[in-house]
Amino acid sequence: MCLICDRIEMIKKGSNPYFVKELKTGYVVIGDNQHFYGYTLFLYKNHEKTELFQLDMDERKAFLEEMSIVAEAAANAFGPEKMNYELLGMGDSHLHWHLYPRRKGDIDNYGNNGVGPVWWYPMEKMYSDNNRPSKDELDKMKERLLVELEKLI
Repeated sequence: MCLICDRIEMIKKGSNPYFVKELKTGYVVIGDNQHFYGYTLFLYKNHEKTELFQLDMDERKAFLEEMSIVAEAAANAFGPEKMNYELLGMGDSHLHWHLYPRRKGDIDNYGNNGVGPVWWYPMEKMYSDNNRPSKDELDKMKERLLVELEKLI
């Protein structure tokens, strides 16, 4: 099983502390690490398809629409200057969106005056345990995101 399937199983069992809300096509979760404050993921429910173009048109439209709603909710909840979107999948081939709320200077000293793609920031720093929210911080982030999601759906 893949890492994302494992996380989805935790959601189904009620043991994923980062879970925010289930939507029609996927699950909304707060990212484990929060260097980019408000980092959110949208995990597609099914593992069978690994590319957007493999989804039938109705499912693709629904998945993309829900992702954009999650991104809007994250922007409203966490107040970034810009949202960055990534759908990669070489590490985890399960369809999932990385939604990064961005602010000028959040990659200071690693790019053009702190402005550039998230991958300019060193991965070992981005995924450091120092960037994990406390339980109280995580609970507050989940509540803020859920409130904004509820306004949009």
